[in-house]
Amino acid sequence: MDAVRVALLREVLAGTEWIQATRRFAGSLRTAVAPHGGGLLLVGGAGYEPWHLAAHLDDEAAWSGLPELSPTLVRQRVPPGAPAHLAVGPGRLAAAGRGETLLVVAPEQPGAELLERVHDARRNGATVLALDGGDRDLHALAHDALTASAPLPDGNPDGSPDDALGTGTGTGPDPEDVASQGLDLDTVQHLVSAAAGENSLPAPRGRRRFRDRLARLADELTAPPPPRW
Repeated sequence: MDAVRVALLREVLAGTEWIQATRRFAGSLRTAVAPHGGGLLLVGGAGYEPWHLAAHLDDEAAWSGLPELSPTLVRQRVPPGAPAHLAVGPGRLAAAGRGETLLVVAPEQPGAELLERVHDARRNGATVLALDGGDRDLHALAHDALTASAPLPDGNPDGSPDDALGTGTGTGPDPEDVASQGLDLDTVQHLVSAAAGENSLPAPRGRRRFRDRLARLADELTAPPPPRW
C-alpha cells in the first residue's frame, strides 16, 4: 500500500477509533526506540514473518530521518545462504534486554516457544510491543498492544487493502464498510508504520494541513525506496 492509499484509507477511517489507536501505538513504538537510537527487533508469530512491516518501517526510517525505526527482522527459521540482514534467528531474542524493543506481530496464537522467549526478553529489560489478533498471553507480556478486531468484509475475501479501498483488481466493499467493520492485521500494520514516520501530530484541519499533507505525499512518492529489503 503506497502513501496515496494510506492517505485515502485514513480519510475513510476519519472519525473511527482506528486513526487514534494506530497513532497511539506508533507513538509507543517511537518512544521506546528513540532514547536508544534503535534496537528494534521485529518478530512474527508461528508460521508468520512480518516482511511487509519490516520493509515499511525501513522506508519510514529513511524518509522521515528516523533511523531508529529501522528494524532487525528476527526469523523463526533462517534458510541457508540468507543475506546477513535476513539471517537473524530466534536466538537473537535470548540476548534482548534493556535498551531494546521487541515488536511481535502475530495474526494467530504466537506459540509457547515464542511466548517464552518474549517473557525472557521482558524480564531482561526489553520493551515488548504487540500487533496481534487478541492473544491474551501475548497481551499479558506486552507493555502496549494493538489488536486487529476482525477480518475485512466478505466482499473482500483475499483481505487486500487495495481491494478494500476499491483501488485493486477486485471489486471490494463500499469504503464505509471498512470504517464500520474491523480492520485486518495487514491494514493495521500499514497505518502503524505510516504513523511511526510522522514527524509531528496532525495539525488542525484546514488549508495548511492539506498543503502539508500533499507535500509529504509528494516527497514520499518521489523518494527512491531503500534497497535493503
